[in-house]
Amino acid sequence: MLRVALRMLIGDKTKCLALVFGVAFSTLLICQQVSIFFGLLGRASSVVNDVREANVWVMDPSVKTIDVPFPLRDTELPRVRSAEGVAWAVPFFKAQAQVRTRGGNLENAVILGIDDASLVGVPDKFVLGGIDDLTMPDAIAVNPAGFRLLFPGEELSVGRTLELNDRRAKIVAIVDAAPAFAANLTIYTRYSLATRFTNNGRNQLSFILAHSAPGYTPEQAAANIEQLTGLKAATSGAFRIESIMYVLANTGIPVSFGTVVLLGVIIGIAIVGLTFNQFVVENLKQYAALKAIGVRNLRLLWMTLFQAGFVGVIGYGLGLAAAALFFSQWVAQKSDALRGFYLLPQVAIGVAITAVVIVVLSTLISMRRVLVVDPATVFRG
Repeated sequence: MLRVALRMLIGDKTKCLALVFGVAFSTLLICQQVSIFFGLLGRASSVVNDVREANVWVMDPSVKTIDVPFPLRDTELPRVRSAEGVAWAVPFFKAQAQVRTRGGNLENAVILGIDDASLVGVPDKFVLGGIDDLTMPDAIAVNPAGFRLLFPGEELSVGRTLELNDRRAKIVAIVDAAPAFAANLTIYTRYSLATRFTNNGRNQLSFILAHSAPGYTPEQAAANIEQLTGLKAATSGAFRIESIMYVLANTGIPVSFGTVVLLGVIIGIAIVGLTFNQFVVENLKQYAALKAIGVRNLRLLWMTLFQAGFVGVIGYGLGLAAAALFFSQWVAQKSDALRGFYLLPQVAIGVAITAVVIVVLSTLISMRRVLVVDPATVFRG
């Protein structure tokens, strides 16, 4: 009977292709949008992710996200260092500035100032140069996307100079930093230089990076810092989640992407449901003939589900392949704007479940005609 169901489905090539296209398009749309959504959330905490040496972040109590710091007094640094359970603590500066490219355009840049002595806060991987190069006069390191933004069409190199707030800055290294949420250009430099490049006022200290001492957990060290200083102290994991939740609560990103995903589901159900319903209507005589020779409704239901499952598997496979190609190194990973966006396995599994729901709902909506069809229909003109 399954062979008969398959021959009925493949016999109508137009309907079969329309069903496959509906599932494939819905799968591609949902996979792409959900993966980009999670990629954007990851960028909201990219700076926290790149700072691997510290496990405690100290900040003003009003700070909710890494992208909106409130400056601290310099006197807070020794107080944090004196807290019980703190092995070390260093300053960390974060601000935004505008940089003029070679073409004369202004671009937003994230400037990160790291401790002059320890250089804590720079990502581990360097494309060109090394962390020790940041000790040179006027030295800065930029990410590859930022270099291509500043010097379009040129190969990555060091030794170039640019102007930051009327001050000379020399690119001595290219660092493989995670893409930032607010800007494509990320600049790393020493804390003393970063404060001169920006001139944000009397208080310059954005964050304090700390590490728990042996025998203390990061949570214990953070609690001791808060009790001693009255500042807010959070573990790296907690601050990462808080930055992501800030984006979810204060931007339109969840609504925008949620709307597109919902439309993908609705489109999938509409295309598959209407097409499959038309397919069933045009084949009612065949179903009536099967009922006339004794095939029960339950067997007909299994036949119809098999047809829908066949279409669903092929459509999902094609849609998933198209989404994987989009996020591959040949497409998305070649673009600085989409760098760091990947098709997550969890997304693929979730979309597979969604595809099953779409196919089953479409089948059940169409199946009511088969269940009530009169076997005598086959003998009518």
